[in-house]
Amino acid sequence: MSTEPEAAQGAADAAAKNTSEVINATVSDLPLNAEHANGAAWSPECGAVVGFSGIVRNHDGGRGVASLSYSAHPSAEEVIAGVAADIAAKYDGVRIWVGHRTGPLEIGDAALVAAVAAAHRGVAFAACSDLVDTVKEHVPIWKEQGFQDGTTEWVGVSD
Repeated sequence: MSTEPEAAQGAADAAAKNTSEVINATVSDLPLNAEHANGAAWSPECGAVVGFSGIVRNHDGGRGVASLSYSAHPSAEEVIAGVAADIAAKYDGVRIWVGHRTGPLEIGDAALVAAVAAAHRGVAFAACSDLVDTVKEHVPIWKEQGFQDGTTEWVGVSD
């Protein structure tokens, strides 16, 4: 039968052995490059790199999108770094690269790019999916969409 201190020590030992690494976690107005993210996440120990690119599309909810811009709270970069660190702690042996754009974007631009490398594909897929979902849920970034009919809509983290 284990005691609470032994259980706590076991969790601490497991966390100490986690070999995950956050390579990049940024919010920026600079363009994102998925190939760069994939290459930065990869290392010789990794047999899989799973990437995600959230691309600006020309429609939303049946309406044509004419323009799109992202705005970030001043804490957004700290929050995205925390999300990446949490995912790295949850999945042992992963290497994480994640970035979100701000400012005006064009149709076809990458708004969110994530890459997760791991020894095996299952972990890489799971961690990348978890990373993207958690970034979209928690990082305080708001999207202003301008539609072809002249209307505007704000979409935010509380949606």
